[in-house]
Amino acid sequence: MSGDGLDQRLEAIVRGSPSLMRVLTTARELDLPDWLIFSGAVYQRVLNHLTARDPDYGIKDYDLGYHDAANVSYEAEDRVIRRVAAAFEPPLREMVEVRNQARVHLWFEGKFGEPYAPLGSTAEALTRFVSPLFAVGARLEPDDRLTVVAPFGLEDLFALRLRPNPTRVTNGFARTAASAQARWPELIVAN
Repeated sequence: MSGDGLDQRLEAIVRGSPSLMRVLTTARELDLPDWLIFSGAVYQRVLNHLTARDPDYGIKDYDLGYHDAANVSYEAEDRVIRRVAAAFEPPLREMVEVRNQARVHLWFEGKFGEPYAPLGSTAEALTRFVSPLFAVGARLEPDDRLTVVAPFGLEDLFALRLRPNPTRVTNGFARTAASAQARWPELIVAN
């Protein structure tokens, strides 16, 4: 936890979102290897809180990443996808998107036109996100502690500052920033 209180603020926002807590609780019960709920499922809740919007505003899905390097086959990931879907009732069943982060490098370049080195963990995926604002994940531990993973810190998120990832050049920043700013005009885009 950081000394600036942002971790505690994030935790209060996450715990104050019944749908996100339902996803975190179910994901904990599934006990996938090295799992995190990340991206919009977490950062959008903070943006909504800071801009006085409904907690679920703009939430299209819940990204559930896990890391299983022992089996990176499509079939193994598909079995996990089906297992996760079976654990949720609609509408969450259709909204939880699960991906093995150990196999992202196998399809990323074909989909996005950019090379992508293999990941060593789910948390490492956050270091590759388009912006530090998006790079936040959470896991509900067996003892109900909330583990927050934010490799760039939480300052950009709580400052509503959207800037490119300082460690990874990507083609997608301008498009992603425009989309986010259309939903949250309060965002400050810094190139």
